[in-house]
Amino acid sequence: MIPSELMFPKINSVAIITALSPFRQLAALTRIHELVEGGCQLIIATHSPILMAYPCAKILQFSENGIHKIAYEDTEHFQVTKDFLNRREVMLDELLS
Repeated sequence: MIPSELMFPKINSVAIITALSPFRQLAALTRIHELVEGGCQLIIATHSPILMAYPCAKILQFSENGIHKIAYEDTEHFQVTKDFLNRREVMLDELLS
């Protein structure tokens, strides 16, 4: 059972499944915004920190402890990507040595 605070209001719904390049993800953000502004609700399953960055997105994490809301900056996807981009040489050294 999903806790009531995690439920979305019943409005127009659209499901998006993506496997897009970073450039296409940025373009998708524009379309997502148009749909949201038009009253649509979107449920997006993604590993993309770019798509998760949509303003006011409700990010849910599914784990062995159930489903819970998580802040964008607390997602593993954000943390790993940020760490890699900020410390690319160090991480490559660690991974490839």
